Formats: sequence, C-alpha cells, structure tokens
Amino acid sequence: MSDTGARDLKIIVAERATGLRGELLYLSHALHADPEIRWQEHRSAELLAGALEGFGFTVERGAGGLETSFVATVGSGSRKIAFMAEYDALEGLGHACGHNIISAAAVGAGAALAPLADALGATVQVIGTPAEEGGGGKIHLIDAGIFDDVEIAMMVHPGPTDSVYARPFAVAHCDVAFEGFATHAAAYPSLGRNAADAFTIAQVAIGLLRQQLPSSVRVHGIVREAGMAPNAIPGSARGSWYVRASSLKELETTFQKVRRCFEAGALATGCELAMVETSPRYSEFRNDEPLLRAFAANAAARGLDLDLTEERAGGMNTASTDMGNVSQRLRAIHPYLSIDSLPAVNHQAAFADASVMPRADRTVIDGAVLLAQTAVDALFGEG
Repeated sequence: MSDTGARDLKIIVAERATGLRGELLYLSHALHADPEIRWQEHRSAELLAGALEGFGFTVERGAGGLETSFVATVGSGSRKIAFMAEYDALEGLGHACGHNIISAAAVGAGAALAPLADALGATVQVIGTPAEEGGGGKIHLIDAGIFDDVEIAMMVHPGPTDSVYARPFAVAHCDVAFEGFATHAAAYPSLGRNAADAFTIAQVAIGLLRQQLPSSVRVHGIVREAGMAPNAIPGSARGSWYVRASSLKELETTFQKVRRCFEAGALATGCELAMVETSPRYSEFRNDEPLLRAFAANAAARGLDLDLTEERAGGMNTASTDMGNVSQRLRAIHPYLSIDSLPAVNHQAAFADASVMPRADRTVIDGAVLLAQTAVDALFGEG
C-alpha cells in the first residue's frame, strides 16, 4: 500500500466521521442526559449497540459474561483494531468524566472505518466496556478472552487540556468497614466500641504516613456511614478508599502500609475490620510510541497542537484507568483531548456541564477522525 493511498484513505475516513456529526452528537447528548453508574449501564449500552448495528456492525451483547458490555464487529481481515467505548457515569455527578464523549468518538471512528475494513485487510471492533469508574470492566473482558486476538486498542478521553500521553496510576479500590458495639453515649458509654473513632484513628495514621510516601503515591477516600445519632456510639462505620501508585509493584507495597493504618484503628478501639477490594487492580499504562506519534501528526494536520515533548502543563493524564491493563497486553493509546473546560476539571459537576457544550461536541468529531486516521496509519505500517 502506498503513502498516497494512506493519505487518501485518511481524507475519506475524516469526511465520513464528519458527515456522521448529527448521529454522533445525538449519542453523546443522549448518554449525558441519562447517566448510569458502573454495572448499571443497560440503556447506555443498548443505545450504542443499536447505533452500531445501524452502521453495519454485528453486535454481541453481554460480551464476556458482563450484562452491560458489547462487542461490535465489522470486516473479516486478519488485523483486528478495536476502539474502546466507556459509558458509565459517576455516582452523584453524572458524566463528569465525559464518558459520553468517549463513546460517541469510538462509535464514530468505527463507523468511519467500517466500509473500508475488508479492503484494508482489517477487522474493526467497537468494544463496550462497562464500569471503568471503579469496577474494572476491561479487566473482566481481558480475563474472558475478548482481547485475545486484538492487535491494537485505542480510545480518546476528554480533559480540560490536551495531553498526548496517558500516565495513569495503578490503583486498588477498597471498601472498608469497622464493626464495634453501639450503646447510649451518655448513660452507658463504657459498653461501646466506637466504629467512627476507628475511622478517625485510621485517617490520622494515613495522614501521618504521607510524610513517608513518595510523590508517586496517592491515598484518598470517603467515610460513607459513621453513626446516625449524636447520643449513640456508632456500632458500625463504612467507607471507600483508593490507593494509587506508579506501578502495580509500588501499589502492593503502599497498600500494605495503608492496611496497617486501618488495622491500627481497629486495634485501638476494639472494633473488627473488614477490607474488601471491589475490583481487580488497575495497572499503570504502557503507551505505544508509534501510534501516539501518528495520532499527534494527524492532530497537527487537523489544526490541533498536541505536545509530544510534554513541556506544557498536562491535563488529567495521571488519573487511573482499566485501559492500563489492556495496554500491558497489546498496543494501545489513550490520549486526552481538550474540551476547553477550565477552570472546571474532571470529576466536577461543572465538567459534566461542559461535556455537552459546543467545544465538547467538536472534541467528539475530532476524536472520531483522529482515531480512524491513526488506525489507517497503523494498517499501512505508519503507526
């Protein structure tokens, strides 16, 4: 295949993705208006699956044994390229991470390539991956064999600014519970074992631990329940915690230190401790350099100035994602495209508002075009 052929095909896929603007923005806005949290994305998955069928894909719903996943496939070539669709929302915040944009761009990239798949010797997939926000949907799909014969996996993620490289933390998601003994706080306090105090002690210990933690580590969480009445010693307390680190290896070391902080709370108060990891651990990300350079070159041709040198301030490239686990198995990229939302940033209500503004709509189309063009480069040996 000639370089001229690649250039011509990139023009074709860009025109096709741009021509689907109405359909893609409908998907983005419809997802945004009906947010569903992890493992509950039934309407969202069906919306996307139905749209892909309309674009000529064959769709397997419930792929990998997950109710809200799907794999949409077109073409029969030997080289399989997959675009990731994420569509879970944040609890209480809606689409404050812009997964509506991710999904619409993935559908657009797949639809733009669909008519060319066989001519390019490719199989094109859009993989619906639920529960990215703390559930590890992609990891479950890896374990189910969904990625076994995929050569390249790509997606774009919205952020307040552009960032070519994904630099996410490895992360462990954990539910923490203390069980003590409830009693009247004034009349019979000596009978109680205060589960809320156990959390207080644990959080103080974590705060002190931070002096000995490297800058590559994050520890943060919330207390969801710690008593109901001020005159009753809380007999139970529950919370959710994240431990993040630069790699799975560093994560394990850090996690054990944090565990001991929670054990200290239990020991000091006489409460029982339960710590349960609520998803498989997310890995650090391995960026595929040739694909990223092709993506950045396509972005430059489209008038976007993505910074491969990382000299400018980055976006949210240090968040965590189960796409990291995918990247450890096959070629993958996860660049961030700006929706020009500053001062609003991801996981804020104002970012959710920005995710359906005109600038975000442009990012949907830019993302679809750039993913499809980068796939063409990869199939021509350019990426």
